[in-house]
Amino acid sequence: MSRRYFVETYGCQMNVHDSERMAGLLEEAGFVRAKGVEDADVVVINTCSVREKAEDKLYSRLGEIGSMVDEHGRRPLVAVAGCVAQQEGARLAKRSPWVDVIVGTQAIKMLPILMRDAAERDGRAPQVDLHPYENVSFPLGLARRGDRVKAYITIIEGCDEYCSFCVVPYTRGHERMRPKREIVAEVEEAVASGRREVQLLGQIVNHYRAPDDPGCDFAGLLEAIHDIRGLLRIRFASPHPRHVTPRLVEAIRDLPKVCRHLHLPVQSGSTRVLQSMRRRYGREDYLRLVDEVRGAVPAISISTDMIVGFPGETEADFADTVSLTEQVRFSSMFSFKYSERPNTLASKRMPDDVPEGVKGRRLAELQEVQRGIQTRLHEEAIGTEVDVLVDGCSRRRRTELAGRSSGNAVVNFPGVPELIGTLVTVSVKRAGPHSLWGEASHRPCKSK
Repeated sequence: MSRRYFVETYGCQMNVHDSERMAGLLEEAGFVRAKGVEDADVVVINTCSVREKAEDKLYSRLGEIGSMVDEHGRRPLVAVAGCVAQQEGARLAKRSPWVDVIVGTQAIKMLPILMRDAAERDGRAPQVDLHPYENVSFPLGLARRGDRVKAYITIIEGCDEYCSFCVVPYTRGHERMRPKREIVAEVEEAVASGRREVQLLGQIVNHYRAPDDPGCDFAGLLEAIHDIRGLLRIRFASPHPRHVTPRLVEAIRDLPKVCRHLHLPVQSGSTRVLQSMRRRYGREDYLRLVDEVRGAVPAISISTDMIVGFPGETEADFADTVSLTEQVRFSSMFSFKYSERPNTLASKRMPDDVPEGVKGRRLAELQEVQRGIQTRLHEEAIGTEVDVLVDGCSRRRRTELAGRSSGNAVVNFPGVPELIGTLVTVSVKRAGPHSLWGEASHRPCKSK
C-alpha cells in the first residue's frame, strides 16, 4: 500500500512552488497525496523565516503533530523543510524530538531519499541535509501545480544583496541562475498542461542572466517566452529597484503579454533608513525610477513592500515613508513591523530600539493611508473596461467569478465556471479598497 503524504506551506510564492516540487518528488517515489494531516503517513512542513515568530509558529505546529497518534500508537513521519529548517538545522530535533527529517532550501531534491532512510531508521536520529547544492535544475513536468490557471516558475535561487534586515541570503544561499533553455521548456510544459499565466520567481528576479546564453538578461528572457502559443500573461516577482533597467521597462511597454504591473519594494521612504537597510538607493532615486517607469508605461500599476520601526527610525523618517506612499500612490502594499531576524547585519549591529507600541501605531497609520489610496484608485476605474484573466470562483458568492486585471487588481463579476482560464472584458461598476466589481462585456476581449 502506498504511503500518504501531506505538505503544509508557509510563506512566499517561492515556498508555494517549492511545495509543488516536493509533492512531485514524493509522488515520483510512490507516495500518494493525503486529504489532510490527519490522513497522512508523512507530513512535510515547508517553512518561512522572513517574518517575526516564524520559529515559534513552527514549534507550536510540531507539538500539535507530535501528539497525533493512531489507535496503534503510531504518528506520522515529520519532515521540516524551507528557510526555518535551513536556519535552525539540528536544533530543530533537540526542541522537537519527533522531527524525522530536516531538509534545507537547497536540498529538496533529497527529500524522498531522506524520508525513506528515516522510515528505515525507525525513530532514531533525524535525517538532516542542509547541503548548499549548486545545481538548481529540476526535472521537467514533475511539479504538482496547485493552480489550474497560473504556473509558478523559479528562474533564480538565492540572493547576493545582503540587505541588513533580510535573512534570505543566509537561508537561500547565493545567487544561482537556471538555464534559459530549461525555463523556456518549463513555460511550454505549463502552457501545454492548460496554464494560461506564468509567474517567474526569484529573490531578485530581474537580476537574471542566462548561464547558457550570456547575452540574455531578464528582459531577454521575457522576450524568449513571450511568443509561446497559448500563453496569455506573464508576471514576475520580486524585482529590486537597483536592477530595473531601461530594457526591462521597454519589455513591459512593448510585450503585450507582460502584465502592466510592477512590484517594486521600497522598504522605507527615508534615505537615512534606506542607507541603514543597505538598499543602495535613496528616496529620490526611487522616485526618479517611478517617474521613468510611468513615463514609459503610463497605465502601469506599482505595488511595494514597506517596513516600519526599523532600528533608529524616527518620527521624521516615518513621515518620509508616509509622504512617499502618498506621492507614488501604490496600487497595493505589503507592510510590516520590523522584526529582528537571525544572522542578519541589523541583528548583529543595530539595537531593535523602536518600541513595539510605536511600531504598531506607525503600521496602522501607514495602512490607513494606503487603504485610502487604494480606494481612490479603484474608484477611478468605475466606468472603465478591464481585461480579466479568470482564475476561479469569487470568495464572496458562488455565482460570481474572480480574476485579475493586467494591473493586478482583483475583479469579481457574475459568470459561469466555463470562463475560468479565459480572458474576459469586464465593465467596472463598483469599487472597494481591495477589489473591483463589474459585469462581463459581450464583445470579444481585445487582449492578445
